[in-house]
Amino acid sequence: MTLSGKRILLIISGGIAAYKSLDLIRRLRERGADVRPVMTAAAQRFVTPLTVGALSASHVFTELFSREDEQDVGHIRLARHCDLVVVAPATADLMAKIANGHADDLASTVLLATDRPVLLAPAMNPKMWMHPATRRNRATLAGDGVRFIGPGTGEMAESGEAGEGRMADPLEIVAAVEGMLGETRIGGSGPLSGRKAIVTSGPTHEPIDPVRYIANRSSGKQGHAIAAALARLGADVTLISGPVTIADPAGVRVVRIERAEEMRDAVLSALPADVAVMVAAVADWRVASTAGNKIKKRPGEAPPSLRLAENPDILKTVGHHASRPRLVIGFAAETENVSENGRAKLEKKGADYILANDVSPETGIMGGDRNRVKLIGRDGTEDWPEMGKDDVAEKLAALIEKKLSAQ
Repeated sequence: MTLSGKRILLIISGGIAAYKSLDLIRRLRERGADVRPVMTAAAQRFVTPLTVGALSASHVFTELFSREDEQDVGHIRLARHCDLVVVAPATADLMAKIANGHADDLASTVLLATDRPVLLAPAMNPKMWMHPATRRNRATLAGDGVRFIGPGTGEMAESGEAGEGRMADPLEIVAAVEGMLGETRIGGSGPLSGRKAIVTSGPTHEPIDPVRYIANRSSGKQGHAIAAALARLGADVTLISGPVTIADPAGVRVVRIERAEEMRDAVLSALPADVAVMVAAVADWRVASTAGNKIKKRPGEAPPSLRLAENPDILKTVGHHASRPRLVIGFAAETENVSENGRAKLEKKGADYILANDVSPETGIMGGDRNRVKLIGRDGTEDWPEMGKDDVAEKLAALIEKKLSAQ
């Protein structure tokens, strides 16, 4: 309950990403937050106040000139009686209003009247996000102390275009909220207080030349969720992350790397630890000799050949290290023979558990929000049902707590 007792004023503005606000409400409330929603007129074209009210268990505020809500100057009360104002999604129009001090509806009036911290999660078409006017408004808002989470890069739901403009995922927004409110600190109180954890996450980028690289299709969502779940239980967590576009989890120490060799060095530097969870999708190979300049295509010449070298096996290194953590857990991303390959990896790497999953393209696991894993241990295999990656993280964190408590 990392947000227990905290009051979040959630402003939902009009865009297709408004549907994500429904999951955001659920995620905030399951962490103990009291969510009070404000919806613009445009937002109500995408999701209904009835749905938002049911999920938030709160009255939904929609009108600046409501006779009922404004009897006690309701917009000022909303603006002040909260710990944080979150705008998700934040459209280009609402950003422009805030940046220029407009107050022609309830949402913009509240944002002008508040003296509380403000977090915006922008969502719009990539060309709108890159427009000079939007960039100016963002810079103005940042200069005024407004915080941002996202937007991310990907395909737009409404147009089929791709680029920067996707609203941050609800769990990323929650992590930013936790960070701003300072509720989760490194090495906090909880059942894992005093325990040290190492988590790896995301892909590695192995350079070919200054502009190209070899990588795996990992978003880092699962690794980041596990790091956050362990921190919520009070562990002192070091998260070693490859290049990702998601927010840092609250309450963890983050070490950013790009290459597999850098990740190995960072993991070894973080030892000793009580538990190591190796989630990162580390590239198995790197280019033996990286080009100093961009490799150019030359008419009439065959494509250049790339000589590959094997990258360090980080999980195996940790599993057989002199300072081996008491609990070593690895992930096995497979496209066939999931159980067999996972069990072989368990023995070879010296791990206590392997979480094996099928990452074939049709599963949508790589980069998606859900996962289905097999927990493979020395005493057998346990099939976990499909669930959200944050739920997988919570379940694994509970297992880690149980095993470390028994040692």
